[in-house]
Amino acid sequence: MLKVDTTPIWIDSSERLAELCARWRQQSAVALDTEFMRSRTFYPQPALVQVGDGERCYLIDNLAIEDLQPLRDLLLDPRVTKIMHSCSEDLETLERLLGAIPEPIFDTQIAAALTGMGAGLGYAATVKELLNIELPKSETRSDWLQRPLSDAQKNYAALDVAWLPLLYGVLVKRLRERGRLEWLREDCDALVSAARSPQPPELYYQKVKGAWRLRGQQLAALQDLCAWREREARVRDVPRNHLLKENVCMNLAQQLPRHLATLAQPGLEGRALREHGDSLLQIIAGAAERQDTPPRLPQPLNRREGEWLKLLRQEINAIAEVEDLPAEILVRKKELETLVQSPQPELQGRLKGWRAEVIGKPLLKALHELREEETR
Repeated sequence: MLKVDTTPIWIDSSERLAELCARWRQQSAVALDTEFMRSRTFYPQPALVQVGDGERCYLIDNLAIEDLQPLRDLLLDPRVTKIMHSCSEDLETLERLLGAIPEPIFDTQIAAALTGMGAGLGYAATVKELLNIELPKSETRSDWLQRPLSDAQKNYAALDVAWLPLLYGVLVKRLRERGRLEWLREDCDALVSAARSPQPPELYYQKVKGAWRLRGQQLAALQDLCAWREREARVRDVPRNHLLKENVCMNLAQQLPRHLATLAQPGLEGRALREHGDSLLQIIAGAAERQDTPPRLPQPLNRREGEWLKLLRQEINAIAEVEDLPAEILVRKKELETLVQSPQPELQGRLKGWRAEVIGKPLLKALHELREEETR
């Protein structure tokens, strides 16, 4: 095993950063992580960027460095793989900080799952499993925006990238042996694509619990209220629920109030009512005039569909066992429900890639047989 110096090296000048980034761009891969705060904001507040080069660990103080362009150039360099672990929030943080999504990436959590180690394995658990090294968890809820950071914080942050290059080496070897390296690239590319194209505000209503019960003007109102909440939260940089809770959006869509007096309810009173009341009434009134109301959302599975789902899960578990993969990696619950409820099921999204042959086509065949049996 390569010797890694886990002593954190603090970087707080543009000149030193530029020098290091030029050196890192000569490597084939570097480890990357971020620390951020998000308790009272919509967007993550970038507080620190960690880079590991396989020998040392560097902590980049983005709060002090004026010119971060060399770091941006490194993250966008297609010749340098960025090794990360469970990186969805890190991608969002880096996009906020640098206006760029790093690529190509190698997510060690996904890689571990594709080698049969289990879905959603944490960084510390992965390091323990593959390298037999115990990592501390003491600083996970630190205030990373404070300065100076404590020695404990710096040491913790350094360890987040210290072992990623070694994990990368082990996991690449295992993936190559199983012929799954391209699977990993495909899934990591999908992460980058998702980070570049966040869900449009107009689609957030689909996530609201019980939204399938609404139709027509009520569903249009829910769509417009959720879209307004999403846009306002982004502009004001506040959490969605600090602006308006999801259940309030649902209640307003069901009730379609026309006056401030009937708008008030728990979660929408006092200052919130005074500040947003007129806007919400306008949104509700506008929804009532819409001709292009959204189609009803899929209802919960009926009894027959529920039975089919159970049978398909047995098929998934059997394939997962043969392939030595976590079932959660093969197909998600929502993807499976969509197949079951569709009059003419077809493979979409992730199921069109490497999963098509492994799980997608077998599921379509099994579902077709279940439907044929139903008609006999």
